[in-house]
Amino acid sequence: MAFVIDDTVEIDAPAEVVWKVLTDLGSYGEWNPFVAECRSTLEPGDPIEMHVRLGSPKPRKQVEYIRTHTPGTEFSYSMKPVPLGILHSLRSHTVTPLDNGRTRYRSHFELGGLLRPVVTLALGKALQSGFGGMTAAVKERAESLR
Repeated sequence: MAFVIDDTVEIDAPAEVVWKVLTDLGSYGEWNPFVAECRSTLEPGDPIEMHVRLGSPKPRKQVEYIRTHTPGTEFSYSMKPVPLGILHSLRSHTVTPLDNGRTRYRSHFELGGLLRPVVTLALGKALQSGFGGMTAAVKERAESLR
């Protein structure tokens, strides 16, 4: 069974603004409480290099790989495959336009494999806090830019 974190929020800003917030990776350090730095072309197969805050004073470097990218709608990435599938992840960001210039943002994360219980025990609370904080910050940032 996978460890899953799903956060969905409605944002009082157009989808284009929310998308810009999510894909302006170089600005993450200005507003994102979870990802201090982020770099990627967002092209499938290319790396996404992040420095994430997981409860320690110094952000931890994490390199994953873009799986999908539909401009204006979604992008996803996952960790490099670990032998025998002992650990695998998927992270996705989805933007859906709503009526009246509002947007639904969905943040999804799943972690699976034989090492999932160990990683969840060690980092589960920090991951939940981090992803939740980022979701709230996306909303705040987009609404401030509309």
